[in-house]
Amino acid sequence: MRRTLIDDPADPRLDDIRNLKSSDTKKDLVLAEGPLVCGRLVESRFPVRSVIGFGGRLDSFLADYGDQFDAPVYEVTREILGEVAGYDMHRGLLAVGQRVPEPPVSEVISSARTLVILEGVGDHENIGSIFRNAAGMSVDGVLFGAGTADPLYRRSVRVSMGHVLRTPFAHLEGTSTTWQRSLDELKKEGWWLVALTPADDAALLKDAMASHDKVAFLVGGEGPGLTRHAMAATDVRAKIPMAEGTDSLNVATSAAIAFYERMR
Repeated sequence: MRRTLIDDPADPRLDDIRNLKSSDTKKDLVLAEGPLVCGRLVESRFPVRSVIGFGGRLDSFLADYGDQFDAPVYEVTREILGEVAGYDMHRGLLAVGQRVPEPPVSEVISSARTLVILEGVGDHENIGSIFRNAAGMSVDGVLFGAGTADPLYRRSVRVSMGHVLRTPFAHLEGTSTTWQRSLDELKKEGWWLVALTPADDAALLKDAMASHDKVAFLVGGEGPGLTRHAMAATDVRAKIPMAEGTDSLNVATSAAIAFYERMR
C-alpha cells in the first residue's frame, strides 16, 4: 500500500474519479463512495485500483482495511476531491475497483433457493434498492433479463449500500423477445417462477409460492411491468394485496414484500 499526497486537481492519477456525474463513461470501473461501501469493495471480487480520501476518513479506513489490498492510496483535501469528482464528496472517501467478468448463471443458481429476475428495470436506484433488499432478506442471487440497467453503475452501488458487490448476479442471454427461453432451463432445474403483477386475476402472493423449494420472482420495469413473453414463461402470476384505490407499488418495494413473504 502506497500513500501519496496529491495537491493538484489536474493530476492524472485522479482521472478514475474525474467528473463522476458522467460516470457512465467509466464502464470498466466500479466506484464506491463512503467508508462502508468502500470496505465492501475491498472485500469483494473486484480488484482495488486506488483509494482516494481526506482527513480522518482516510486514516480510519486504512486502519480497518489497509492490510487487505495492495493499491495506491491518494490523500487529497476536501476541496480537491470535490473539484475532481464534480460535487462535494462529504463522505470523504472513494475506492475504485476494476470490473471483472460476472459468473455464469449456473454458478449463481447452483446452491440458491431464492432468486429475483429483473426485466426492463432501467432505474439505477431501483436496482440498488433491490440488491439491498435481497441481501437483507436472504435472496441468494439476482438474474437480469433484457432491458435492465447496469447494476454496477455508481448510483446502483451506492443505493445498494455495496450489496451489489456481494450478492451474486448474472445476465441471461437473449434479446427482449428471446431471453425468456432461458427461463425454461431454470424450470428444468426445479425452479418455480413467480411473476409479480397487480392484475386482479393473479393469485395471492402467499399462495403462489407455497410448498416450493426453489422460487424465483420476476419483476418488470416501472410502468410497463413484465412483458407478455416473460409472463407467459412463468409458472404463476402473483399479486400483493393492496388498499382500495391503489393499483401498484414501486418495483423495489414489491420485490421487498415478496422477499419478506418468502423468508417468512
